[in-house]
Amino acid sequence: MRVLDIRRHTMRRKPGAHLSREGVALARKVGEDAQPYDLVVTSTVPRAVETAIAMGLEVDQCLDELGQLPDPVYAEVGWPRPFAHIAAAVAAGGPAARFAKEQARLWEDIAGQVPDGGRALIVSHGLFVELGAVASLPDADHAAWGEAIGYCEGIRLVYDSDGRGGTLLRLPEENRLIEN
Repeated sequence: MRVLDIRRHTMRRKPGAHLSREGVALARKVGEDAQPYDLVVTSTVPRAVETAIAMGLEVDQCLDELGQLPDPVYAEVGWPRPFAHIAAAVAAGGPAARFAKEQARLWEDIAGQVPDGGRALIVSHGLFVELGAVASLPDADHAAWGEAIGYCEGIRLVYDSDGRGGTLLRLPEENRLIEN
């Protein structure tokens, strides 16, 4: 069994690229509650790397594919959108579907880099997390997943001999913030 947590980055100082004080505080809080990871992978975008560091983690790899969203995907889906909307876009078979499947394959490859019983973390971005989650768990009740992923929220995927399962990683309501 391998566990992969995929989380959205924390808050930044808009329009800047770097985390805000509030973002650092939230990432620290999430990091305090996290179990150790064998591998930490982020996008190359500074807010993703800084989120992992603020969580108290060492970044092992940075990948462009976790932070470069093709324009046609955003145009098709938009963001933030509920999971039901994202699942419908993926089912339509267009650019969002292709991108979602690419994310799911990339995530599975990253999970495969940790030993059996190991854990990995990906820090990525809004819409990346939702699209990859829908493609990773195509038979899930996506409507029940609700609204878009907020800062530091995500999904935990478990890869084992029986296949793949998952659980949303939601923060308590008082810490929940979505914003684009």
